Amino acid sequence: MPTETWHVRVSIDTDGRLTRAEARLEDKPDTVLVSEGTARANPSDANVPDIGRELAVARALSELSHQLVHLTVQDIESRTHRPVRHLKP
Repeated sequence: MPTETWHVRVSIDTDGRLTRAEARLEDKPDTVLVSEGTARANPSDANVPDIGRELAVARALSELSHQLVHLTVQDIESRTHRPVRHLKP
């Protein structure tokens, strides 16, 4: 079987102390998954944009992972007609 490559595109937007990241998986055949992660610097902390970007992206990718596992469970259940009980991200 040939190797497949899936690409996840991450977009990051920072507005002051708030950072939003969107993770998008479009290369999976017939499926587009989109998730969002946010990070907000505490007003009493130094504003370090790199940390906000890292955290927002980590949260978006984590959510994307959960969506992909959920989709996988649905696919398994539709083929086996039995509930999946022990598949977790």
